[in-house]
Amino acid sequence: SALDLHQSRTQVEAARAETARFAGQVAQDSNALNLLVGAQVEPELLPTGIDAQVTGLAALPAGLPSEVLLRRPDVLAAEHQLLAANANIGSARAAFFPRISLTTSVGKASGDLDNLLSGGTGWTFAPQLLVPIFNFGANEANLETAKVSRQIAIAQYEKAIQTAFREVADSLAGRGTLRDQYRATQAQVDAAAATFKLSELRYSNGVASYLDLLDAQRSLFTAQQAVVQIRLAQLQNQVTLYKALGGGWKD
Repeated sequence: SALDLHQSRTQVEAARAETARFAGQVAQDSNALNLLVGAQVEPELLPTGIDAQVTGLAALPAGLPSEVLLRRPDVLAAEHQLLAANANIGSARAAFFPRISLTTSVGKASGDLDNLLSGGTGWTFAPQLLVPIFNFGANEANLETAKVSRQIAIAQYEKAIQTAFREVADSLAGRGTLRDQYRATQAQVDAAAATFKLSELRYSNGVASYLDLLDAQRSLFTAQQAVVQIRLAQLQNQVTLYKALGGGWKD
């Protein structure tokens, strides 16, 4: 009927509008990538879809040592500030840096990491203040100024370490919840696809109206879009975790 025709046409035009919007986003991302690389990226190097290997990152290993965080630029910058204040970096790490495993066998945050952050309520690691950190043999023009500068450098170093562990914990927490969301939403897509097939069969046999079919189709489209968005969030989380770990987890 004319009603079915116009309802179907509305759905088609809505899909065309979404296609144009996503095509624009792809073009903007391609331009940003070319600017970042400094040259035109060859089409064969670009991904054709969202899959597990699109980032090229290795799987997160179990028992990842916290020492990988020592490669973070902010931690390295804080250590160089300590060096400028005549600090012994080995002693500073011994006093302020917790040496624990960050991940479990399933890629989640370890119990040591959870305990370190006290379930999200604070930082439980107590610095070993008795460890000698500074070399006091260097000549200082102003002793009080030097002491203040050293305290500032220590505070910045401790903050950089706490920030590093916090960002890793947050990324690992998001990794677990996003995995659960993806499974649930994918199950929703499967159910919506089955509903759409049944609605299509009922409509073609004259049992149901086109409105029922249209509603089933819209539900399936919405569920499919949700899966894409969650998969995108997973990939973004993976990149965020890569940055939080100071450049990855593979030697």
